[in-house]
Amino acid sequence: MTRDNNLMPQSHEFDVLIIGSGAAGLTVALNLPEHLQIAVISKGDISSGATLWAQGGIAAVLDDEDSLENHVSDTLKAGGGLCHEDAVRYTVEHGRESIDWLIDSGVDFSRDDQAQYHLTREGGHSHRRIIHAADATGHAVSTTLASQALARKNIHLMSRRVAVDLITNRKLALPGNACIGAYVLNLEDNHVELFRARFTIIATGGASKAYRYTTNPDGASGDGIAMAWRAGCRVGNMEFNQFHPTCLYHPHAKSFLITEAVRGEGGVLRLPDGERFMDRFDDRAELAPRDIVARAIDHEMKRLGADHLYLDISHQSLDFIRHHFPTIYEKCLTFGIDISREPIPVVPAAHYTCGGILSDERARTDINQLYVVGEAAFTGLHGANRMASNSLLECLVYGRAAAADIARRESDIPPPPLAPDWDESQVRDSDEDVVISHNWDELRHFMWDYVGIVRTTKRLQRAKHRIDLLEREIGEFYSNYRVTNDLLELRNLVTVADLIICSALQRRESRGLHYTLDFPGLLHEAKDTVLTPTTYRRPAP
Repeated sequence: MTRDNNLMPQSHEFDVLIIGSGAAGLTVALNLPEHLQIAVISKGDISSGATLWAQGGIAAVLDDEDSLENHVSDTLKAGGGLCHEDAVRYTVEHGRESIDWLIDSGVDFSRDDQAQYHLTREGGHSHRRIIHAADATGHAVSTTLASQALARKNIHLMSRRVAVDLITNRKLALPGNACIGAYVLNLEDNHVELFRARFTIIATGGASKAYRYTTNPDGASGDGIAMAWRAGCRVGNMEFNQFHPTCLYHPHAKSFLITEAVRGEGGVLRLPDGERFMDRFDDRAELAPRDIVARAIDHEMKRLGADHLYLDISHQSLDFIRHHFPTIYEKCLTFGIDISREPIPVVPAAHYTCGGILSDERARTDINQLYVVGEAAFTGLHGANRMASNSLLECLVYGRAAAADIARRESDIPPPPLAPDWDESQVRDSDEDVVISHNWDELRHFMWDYVGIVRTTKRLQRAKHRIDLLEREIGEFYSNYRVTNDLLELRNLVTVADLIICSALQRRESRGLHYTLDFPGLLHEAKDTVLTPTTYRRPAP
């Protein structure tokens, strides 16, 4: 839709602007004081983010036979030496209270025959500690939190809106280093609105749409990471992209994940001839961490020239499968696959962005009054490889921490200063949208081929050359034409792809999710890869 040039720009002012409506964003909103006016913006429907599609569950110590030390130890081991132990302990120690908050909010987790909460086990975990709602935990969490938010008069849920860029004091040539809101594209009438706020929270998720094959919904284009980078925030460990080992392989199955819990409940990986192979790669076999399992599948596919391999749970009873994995069972049936009788065709796919915007235990970034929660953040929890089901826990723990910090500070933060409306007087509607679609396809193809599960320096250098060309082309396009959702997502994907490539080129070792044939060993010292924009200035304490 072309914008009506007679339509006046719209301006909004709130106490808190939350960009993103998944578990992370809604957790912040629901834990803020009710006297604050809060805007939650979402690209699609309020429950359309990545949380909705999460199948497995949430990791937390809920069983007497488990312990906080066990959860900490498992997370540190999976993280390949790069987890920040203080962040791991902080997250794990706040696990039970976060789960209790979800239960009190109305999330209906699965129970066993004794009416106790059923806990499952996933790769990298030494105990059963994954609380879940069958195989649709994300749906249960997302819809419950959205329902709670709808009932709050101070929370304004605003759908079909895409953030364009953050507004900072620096951008307005004002003193200080604070974020005062964002420009936001309203997809209903294709005009850019001004949102001013005392506090802004990035909860936009990860950047897995930079890859050709992904388990993520279409909106996972790294918007928050790219906006924060342009505004002056540091980013860390962007080279660690987690590829989920098992995405359903079918020409008509778009981004459908086969949860890790299938392997946790006895599912085995098989070659096309039916042979089991994971024990050749790791003593933990199918329960090895995701990076090991994904590389093993990738290795066997390349060795055999196969398009996919198989995950087999058919030895379990039909009742067991329908009880534990109803969503997967029904979804596969729609494609003619009866998982109670035959194995599931699977292929690895980009799944989770372990790096992101640097933040502290209160979810604060390098810019005052700007917070980041969820997959867009780099808290130090995940290190070089995220352990299964720690991500939703991170959303809850840091979302509640951000809300508590805002509640503590809000009386000291004045209303945001005035800011100009979005100026599009010097741009025009594009008549060359084919450029966007072509560049989108090119980006995702070369990221998959050159910056995927197994990398080389030459492949990364080729990707860097391509991304530099795309950045110049998209920058020119952005300067001359009215913004659209596709253009904004492509612009952000180009930025985060560049951050991924530059980070990968800096890491001259193989650690966790970053595996390069040129440097297959580990360096003696484990260091984070931190990139700093030239505009970076440290905020006041």
